[in-house]
Amino acid sequence: MAINLDISEAPIRESRLGAITGYSGTLKDLVARTGCGATIKNCERTFSQTSSCSSGCAQTLLANIADAAIVNHAPIGCAGDTVYHNIANHYGRFYRELGNRNIQLINTNMEESDTVFGGNEKLRDGILEAWRRFSPKAIFVTTSCASGIIGDDIKGVISELGDDVPVPVIPVSCEGFRSKVWASGFDAAFHAVLTGIVKPPRQKQPNLVNMVNFRGSARDYVRRLFGEIGLEPRFIVPFATVEELETISEAAVTATVCTTLGSYIGTALEEQYGVPYVKTIPPHGFVGIEAWLRGIGAAVGKQADVEQLIERERAATSADLEEIRRRLKGKRAVLGMGPSYAQSYLGVLDELGIEVLHAASWHYDQQYDYGEQPPAILRAASREKDISFSVGDQQLYEIGNTLSRLKPDIYFSRHPGSSVWAAKLGITAVPVIDEYTAFGHHGLVNFGWRIIDAVTNRNFVNRLAGWVKLPYSSWWYEQDPYSFLERGEV
Repeated sequence: MAINLDISEAPIRESRLGAITGYSGTLKDLVARTGCGATIKNCERTFSQTSSCSSGCAQTLLANIADAAIVNHAPIGCAGDTVYHNIANHYGRFYRELGNRNIQLINTNMEESDTVFGGNEKLRDGILEAWRRFSPKAIFVTTSCASGIIGDDIKGVISELGDDVPVPVIPVSCEGFRSKVWASGFDAAFHAVLTGIVKPPRQKQPNLVNMVNFRGSARDYVRRLFGEIGLEPRFIVPFATVEELETISEAAVTATVCTTLGSYIGTALEEQYGVPYVKTIPPHGFVGIEAWLRGIGAAVGKQADVEQLIERERAATSADLEEIRRRLKGKRAVLGMGPSYAQSYLGVLDELGIEVLHAASWHYDQQYDYGEQPPAILRAASREKDISFSVGDQQLYEIGNTLSRLKPDIYFSRHPGSSVWAAKLGITAVPVIDEYTAFGHHGLVNFGWRIIDAVTNRNFVNRLAGWVKLPYSSWWYEQDPYSFLERGEV
């Protein structure tokens, strides 16, 4: 089996999936060098700017489980992204009418003395305080570089608590130094849920779909689509309850809006409990949603219902898509996103009639947990025209240089921290922050009109570029964008 739930932590993506964070070449070259059992060597950088951390990816999922708590065993700085998690929590709770409440997280505030004498006592106090303060149905203990380097005995502290905390207390191994691939934090979170929360199925629920996503903003749209074919989605893991997560092994099928996010939990549920995992391209655009719905239909025996649904959705949106393509004809773009979205949105932009000059992926998994190459990149590489392609963990100096050289009409990114640099260069920036942007037929049409609005009104980026002085010198813009990337070999 690909997923081993008998071990205490999920293996990192570099060792499990051959994930890389350094590459510069072309799309077709990357696919050829990682297919049919081949592997590609990661190219290290001799210079790097700041990146992100797997701890943040773990906590962005776990912090929004409705009735769970987190004890972040770390210096206070490691809890800095709690502000973002809490904003997302308030946004999600408001639209679900769940009432106003902060996320339930405690940081143990490790200091210099704790790195010398150990932080086990602070961890013990933190877990007890989380139980006293929140009365959660489960407590997740997320680790940090500091607690990992000094070797604090997380599992030992949890074991000693015994009946003092009568709910599952689950360690989450997400130290930032373990992996350069942030998405290893998603796997760490899901491993904790699978080993500490999920129970064997008591009775299968033939109409239930595990919908793996981040925030579930399009839940009404998803419910409508599924309802028309007699299915019901359960959105996991943010805003699900511990009780709901206990029974995800009973679902008829697991689907995900992001294959980078869902590969680990989807494969595990299929291997451990026989819940089929949909392995199609992501559900973005007409082609993506139709392949995805057909995958779900095949898993639950509703192929005819799915085909009728697709026909209705196409009929309602095809005219709009044709008009959008007419208006966007000739537009050129660069995109920089996480791997699932970077690969999927190559197809989305092609459907919208936008030419992609370059794509940057924040990392690249050479295969998914079920042992195959990502289907979205295979689809993109099957096109006749090749494009330049890079892999880097959001190194903005590379992105800025690339944008300056190619001068696209639009820059698409999954992260606003990347998008702003395009705007400062006078390039229209369209951040794809919501995971359901371009989801399905209606999502693609809405996205197309949004792009038209952005390229029509360029006043903001024009004025911003005229006033902002960028930190990079003219010397850097004369260099190859990937000159600090050591060239690897197959």
